[in-house]
Amino acid sequence: MAKTALICGVGGQDGSYLTKLLLEKGYRVVGTSRNPRSALKGNLATLGIAGYVECIPMESADAESVKAALNSANPDEVYYLAGESSVAKSFEEPVKTFESITFGAIYLLEAIKHKQAQTEKQIRLFNAGSSDCFGNASDIVTDESTPLNPVSPYAIAKSSVYWLVKHYCQSYGMYSCTGTLFNHESPLRPAHFVTQKIIQGVKDIAAGRQEKLVLGRLDIARDWGWAPEYVEAMWLMLQQDKPEDFVIATGTTITLMDFVKTAFEQVSLDWQSYVVQDPAFMRPTDLMISRANIEKITHSLGWKPVVTGAKVVRKMFEPI
Repeated sequence: MAKTALICGVGGQDGSYLTKLLLEKGYRVVGTSRNPRSALKGNLATLGIAGYVECIPMESADAESVKAALNSANPDEVYYLAGESSVAKSFEEPVKTFESITFGAIYLLEAIKHKQAQTEKQIRLFNAGSSDCFGNASDIVTDESTPLNPVSPYAIAKSSVYWLVKHYCQSYGMYSCTGTLFNHESPLRPAHFVTQKIIQGVKDIAAGRQEKLVLGRLDIARDWGWAPEYVEAMWLMLQQDKPEDFVIATGTTITLMDFVKTAFEQVSLDWQSYVVQDPAFMRPTDLMISRANIEKITHSLGWKPVVTGAKVVRKMFEPI
């Protein structure tokens, strides 16, 4: 009998690629969105899978809405990818950020706990954590044992969910785990993310539609990966006998300057002729560098990404 997966936040980059992966594996996929019609017309349609997904409404900040979605789907696996995804926006709307991320998580955990008590059916939960929770780790290579040190409303909300998921696992015996996701990209990345802003800006400059690309700091460095590979890691985490937390990254770090340089190389232009830095795009709490050790997930799950560093940039220019 086919498994059922409930993907909270199905219309986003990760939710869409995860849906595609699970459908290929024979799952029944139920996805939640604040606006199901919009979700079905967006990334899911772009990937050609909208007609194979059951999309239902769910408001993360509403306990009854979350409970109704869980009961409607009656899933074997739940992937919690919902909530605010923009660090910058979290500074502007910290309350909404907490409501969408933290409230949604605890409502979901409670709903799963009660459903399991009533039906004795084990429901496995994957929580999408964030490398932002490590904060400014400087030159430290972060892994599963690195202490959390969040420095943005987004990261604080994500950190609270990390501890909630661990609490429900340890206190109630639930199969709940967190994958701490480092930056990961794809053509489905929303336009407000700096990586997509760079890709689209480079394309527009090459086509003569734009003259300059305005950015903030170029010396920040990130471990950038490829979203379609990361969703496989999410799935693998729920196929183990016991729940475990993992860092999901590539182990390769490049600077934003390298990212920009590689992007302009794809259209045979010199980036220095087109990039302008503006202090308005610089935040005092900008994370300077992220480095990850992926030894645990590689050894335990056999997961090792192929698309790393500059390869990620080049892949973003390819058609979906």
